[in-house]
Amino acid sequence: MTSFTTFYLSRIIDTKAFDSNGKVIGIVKDLLVDSDSSNYTSGHPSVNGIKIKFNKRMEFFAFRDFHIEKVAGKMKVVCDKLTELPAEHVNGDLYLVDSVLDKQIVDLNGRKLVRVNDVRLVSIANGTYAVAVDIGIEGLLRRIGIGKPLKFMSALFGASVPSKFILWEDVEAIDFSNLNIKLSKSYSRLQTLHPSDLADIIEDLGRKASAEVFSSLDEEKAADVLEELEIDAQIRILESLSIEKAADVLDKMPADEVADIFDAMEDDKVELLLNEMGEDTSQEVRELLYYPDNSVGSIMSTEVLSFNENATIDEVLTELKAKKPEAEALYNLFVTGQNDVLIATFSLRDLVIHAPETSIRQVMRPATVHLRDYQKINEVAELVSKYNLLAIPVVDRNNVLQGMVVIDDVIDDLMGKGRTNK
Repeated sequence: MTSFTTFYLSRIIDTKAFDSNGKVIGIVKDLLVDSDSSNYTSGHPSVNGIKIKFNKRMEFFAFRDFHIEKVAGKMKVVCDKLTELPAEHVNGDLYLVDSVLDKQIVDLNGRKLVRVNDVRLVSIANGTYAVAVDIGIEGLLRRIGIGKPLKFMSALFGASVPSKFILWEDVEAIDFSNLNIKLSKSYSRLQTLHPSDLADIIEDLGRKASAEVFSSLDEEKAADVLEELEIDAQIRILESLSIEKAADVLDKMPADEVADIFDAMEDDKVELLLNEMGEDTSQEVRELLYYPDNSVGSIMSTEVLSFNENATIDEVLTELKAKKPEAEALYNLFVTGQNDVLIATFSLRDLVIHAPETSIRQVMRPATVHLRDYQKINEVAELVSKYNLLAIPVVDRNNVLQGMVVIDDVIDDLMGKGRTNK
């Protein structure tokens, strides 16, 4: 065995394995590698076992007693001795053929789904490791046995066969067909992706895989991702969850986003979810669902921040730090009087440039531009454009503050993503 040998999984699968005397011991069917990244000794999963078809039955052996030789341009699998692979590896390791080859994976750098055409491995003095997956055309051609001749012909004409590798550490497996495999850190790195990227990936997955990936996310991340999904995918994901789990995720979302989803669901399922959700969120959503689809109230956000005009800037900042609101809730801050009647507005800039002891009364501006909750949506875009606003307050007929419409919701509606174009 040389001190350094690289080879592809496709070059040894379904080939003969030999003992040290040149006798055939069986056909190579799979390689088993570490499934838990915490066990990686070199930053890559080590090959622990080999699956051999032996007299019409499958046997598992320790890979440490095997080595790969290159003979006449072909890879040869040679065994020094046969040592049975411990059951913990047979049951717990990742099968490269069954669970990686031809499966969908997430390219964490490219933030997209790709399909594995081959796996690149390297043998060094202290073991054999999976180092990368091949997602390029060259890997596919290699699989069907015409990689080398086509590469040679392409070179004659000054062309090249595209090849593309993803290092193992930049891969997160998705489609595990072997249900016995349990990865202790499965999907952990998906948490690092932006919710929009994760939503795109989940929408490209099949029903089962998308539900599995979504279920692996913590509730905060799941809520952010659900908000980014198309409506059909949102409903599909919610239906894959238990009522309790779905309600927990929906509780983390803005009430207007939840109302958008519920508007497209069957009434009986909506009622089940509303009954399971927190009382405050459930009540907000019910109120939003009451509005007609083409009204301002149907797209407004009820998560608004209002203060008394006698409050100081220091008091407002203290409250904001305690509440930790979402970014869009800070687009506009409101001043309300008795019975939550809208009086005026002020901005984050006002809080930054004035002294802490300054009262809100000294910096606020009359809320001359506002919307009625039953006003038609088609009138909103003109106001947003005319006054260059990020958010507009929404009041009822008694001028009681109900919420605000943010520019994001206006854009979604214009692009046909809102509820108003049904």
